[in-house]
Amino acid sequence: MDFVVDHLSWFLSLHIMAFTAWMAGTFYLPRLYVYHTQTTPGTAESERFKIMERKLLRQIMTPAMIVTVLVGGMMSSVPGLVDWNSGWWWTKVICVLGLMGFHGACSKWRRLFAEDRNPHSEKYYRIANEVPTILMVIIVIMIMVRP
Repeated sequence: MDFVVDHLSWFLSLHIMAFTAWMAGTFYLPRLYVYHTQTTPGTAESERFKIMERKLLRQIMTPAMIVTVLVGGMMSSVPGLVDWNSGWWWTKVICVLGLMGFHGACSKWRRLFAEDRNPHSEKYYRIANEVPTILMVIIVIMIMVRP
């Protein structure tokens, strides 16, 4: 625990960078799905979207999510850093869990696109694309303002 305390600024920096990468991917992947719905399954364009979606999810979003959660968990385990009785903390945790659930939904949607079985419309993904924005706004407010 002393190592985390002694290097807290480094861990916080890593946490912010990983969260930023995760959010960037979380904003972009549903947008790719919007464009993917406009293609015909089996075409070169559709196949290109499948590659882009897979690489974004597996090479950027998932590792960034894992680092965000692990480093955030390490920092929150430092005694006195988090007031476990405050509402802002639990609101933030619930929103992070919501982001992880959205990440899981994005993974499911990617698999469906990969199998040419997408059941959703372009409008569905446009609306879904707003979910991570709302969660991010709440998370940032909870951690910075701590209302």
